[in-house]
Amino acid sequence: MVRPRRIVLVRHGESEGNADDTVYEREPDHALRLTRTGREQAAEAGVRLRELFGDEHVSAYVSPYRRTLQTFRELRLDPTRVRMREEPRLREQDWGNWQEREDVRLQKAYRDAYGHFFYRFAQGESGADVYDRVGAFLESLYRSFEAPDHPENVLLVTHGLTMRLFCMRWFHWSVAEFEALSNPGNGEYRVLLLGSDGRYRMDRPFERWTTPEPYDLDG
Repeated sequence: MVRPRRIVLVRHGESEGNADDTVYEREPDHALRLTRTGREQAAEAGVRLRELFGDEHVSAYVSPYRRTLQTFRELRLDPTRVRMREEPRLREQDWGNWQEREDVRLQKAYRDAYGHFFYRFAQGESGADVYDRVGAFLESLYRSFEAPDHPENVLLVTHGLTMRLFCMRWFHWSVAEFEALSNPGNGEYRVLLLGSDGRYRMDRPFERWTTPEPYDLDG
């Protein structure tokens, strides 16, 4: 098995929905575009990633949402060195179909009280559901490492919650640890770097908004 030197996770740049949450009432989540700021964020990330990858090859997996595909394009990686695939299992958490703003705000309040991992949006997904499909993607990713010519780098262009759940699954974090973490900002990325001991380590942690409270404590 040839494991990649790096696994890089990128959150899409600012989208129309990040800038104005009323857009969800008029447009499907998967169809939302990057804003001008979002394109600039992706372009800035691309400068740093091109330096990071250098002349090495990259196996890229991109969520099929419009904003993630646009983010990948704005990275402007060398197409002769990048093999890109759309990967639906890396899509955003499903919050339902057409979204009514006040209903979503109410459900987000319920989610904050119930827990981001276990709360399931009406007609949508819970964090646990996303965790399961990310786990299925990881099984496919592991199998790809068996190819003797697997590239030195893996790139995932995805969404904030999906990034956190990927790392939760990869590093075997607890639910309490996941709940304490914030999403990365738009256009931010994290690098999982393979060490000499055969373990991957993240270049910098996700920000914590609270201290993890283990679920096995009496309360």
